[in-house]
Amino acid sequence: MKKYLSLFILTGILIGSCNMKSKNESDNPFYTDYNTPFQVPAFDKIKNQHYLPAIEEGIRQQEKEVENIVSNQDEPDFANTIEALEKTGRMLDNVTSVFYNQNSANTNEEIQEIAKQIAPLLSKLQDDILMNEELFNKVKIVNDRKDQLSLSPEQNKLLEETYKSFVRGGANLSDEDKNKLRKINEELSILSLRFGENVLAETNDYKLVIEDEENLAGLPESVVAGASEAAKEAGLEGKWVFTLHKPSMIPFLQFSKKRDLREKIFKAYYSRGDNNNNYDNKEVLSKMANLRLERAKLLGYESHAAFILSDNMAKEPKNVYQLLDRLWDAALPNAKAEAAELQKLIDKEGGDFKLASWDWWYYAEKLKKEKYDLDEESLRPYFQLNNVIDGVFYVVNKLYGLTFVPRTDIPTYQEDVKVFEVQEANGSHIGILYMDFFPRSSKRAGAWMSSYRKQRFDGETKITPVITNVFNFSKPTEGKPALLSLEEVTTTFHEFGHALHGLLSNCKYNSLSGTSVARDFVELPSQIMENWATEPEVMKVYAKHYKTDEPIPDELIEKISNARFFNQGFELTEYLAASFLDMNYHTLTEPKELDVEEFETDALNQIGLIPEIIVRYRSTYFQHIFSGGYSSGYYSYIWAEVLDADAFHAFKETSLFDQSYALAFRKNILEKGGTDDPMKLYVQFRGAEPNIDPLLKRRGINL
Repeated sequence: MKKYLSLFILTGILIGSCNMKSKNESDNPFYTDYNTPFQVPAFDKIKNQHYLPAIEEGIRQQEKEVENIVSNQDEPDFANTIEALEKTGRMLDNVTSVFYNQNSANTNEEIQEIAKQIAPLLSKLQDDILMNEELFNKVKIVNDRKDQLSLSPEQNKLLEETYKSFVRGGANLSDEDKNKLRKINEELSILSLRFGENVLAETNDYKLVIEDEENLAGLPESVVAGASEAAKEAGLEGKWVFTLHKPSMIPFLQFSKKRDLREKIFKAYYSRGDNNNNYDNKEVLSKMANLRLERAKLLGYESHAAFILSDNMAKEPKNVYQLLDRLWDAALPNAKAEAAELQKLIDKEGGDFKLASWDWWYYAEKLKKEKYDLDEESLRPYFQLNNVIDGVFYVVNKLYGLTFVPRTDIPTYQEDVKVFEVQEANGSHIGILYMDFFPRSSKRAGAWMSSYRKQRFDGETKITPVITNVFNFSKPTEGKPALLSLEEVTTTFHEFGHALHGLLSNCKYNSLSGTSVARDFVELPSQIMENWATEPEVMKVYAKHYKTDEPIPDELIEKISNARFFNQGFELTEYLAASFLDMNYHTLTEPKELDVEEFETDALNQIGLIPEIIVRYRSTYFQHIFSGGYSSGYYSYIWAEVLDADAFHAFKETSLFDQSYALAFRKNILEKGGTDDPMKLYVQFRGAEPNIDPLLKRRGINL
């Protein structure tokens, strides 16, 4: 994120010993330098009881640092105001980066309780800074004189973003409206936490327990073995357990012949947060939508979407809707045709029922096998997790010369986590990368990249990044390593693209570095990486059978290529439907008590989503927009796909690892963070603005 407010809440920078003392200093690792390689977090020493006192101390330090800026009697200038403000909150950044990453990847009840305690504290600190009238006056003085300051482009961008953050944070509001905004921000911070906790609880609480072996009909051996391992972990040895984590649920939906059980697990999945129990999210998200609207109105915007998008590449809601409408009109007929084809298959097999959402994966898998002689299980043996990671490393080495050195001397927060030192071709240090692969009850669903320390410069010294990639892949089973699906392979490449954005950042300022870019630009580095995953030249390197070590056969690669347009109507419409739903919640212009189920139904009926397809994320577990920072921004994946398809086309026009394009992408995209306008950076890389045609060709769409 590029907003100034993210500087002291969601990012982490390691610093030297603190000047101010507090209780628990003697044993609290956050109060001194970490005695670890590259100053990575001392996970072997950090305990839950360390977080709250360190966060409280970090808040006190940042308050003092801000007070020093305000009380400075010198004429406000870039150094004593803007750069000084940029440097505040280092200790708090350090603690909160560790804490929030753990709350996502390795949480527990104690951490969740601390999160509830600190949410209002951090919200208040943010508001105290952004609504500080004396501080804003100093920032405004510098901003008003910017044309006279001879600033570098990055300095100018920092000034622009800092001033904008104050305005968007309520600095120009009356005292009465500032108080209203404070209350809104505090309540939103708490509601967002509650939303995510409810989804995690509902996901973890459900187990489909199978006792009769006949109910495993159709399931591949590897899926059954995984369910057996899950049962053992749950204390149900001799049975089989399937959960709502996708590595467990999706194979069940793809292969189980038991339609009633497919229906049961899928309904449990799409009912999360909508069960009228303690974890119900309907009231939570309704409050959030209305509070976001109220905040936008206070700040002079018609809607929350208008507020958010004014700071993104899209600029206005109408531009998002235009893109979504254009793609929807092309995708929906494909989805309807796919549904009709699946229904024919059901009829041909003698099924006397209408295709339902819990049938889609099962019959799509059958149809793919019938049409292309391709099924998930024929691919999985070639996608051993360790080999896939080697494949990612191979691509990155060929493009940028990077190498990845395993480190066993660096502490981790969980035994399955792997650590790598990332080096340039000449062996110089770039950063540290954590990779966390497998599901557990303490980890939220999905896959993501984050940072424990962002890259920046401290004077002339480069502070190197500490990055994490987190996944939820099926664990190894007895006698078999972790084997991925093709989708999980592309997810690995995707998240690694985000990691590169953080690792290769070369920015002076923390708040502009790495992934601190417009939300609809941040997916470009991740999505372009997906393209290399299925290139034959690359697959021959990493796709090797886990038993024989034989590379994937040419005929199987050809089948993957032939099937590339298969099920695209489904995939695109379920995604686009979620994007419309996000926009509809956040283009509300008047407050209203939402009947969430009715609102969702109306939104999907308006676009004509067919009943055989469920929106990718129903409202009550749509974490991207209600607890993940993508509100009014879920469209960004397809927006960025226009960019990434056009960008990868540059390599396809020349060579897969063209060094001139690789260098241009690194220098203009990966290294630049949020230091310049995204479209300007893209044009500097590509030589022109993006063309939508490569995206349409990739998706098999005719407009």
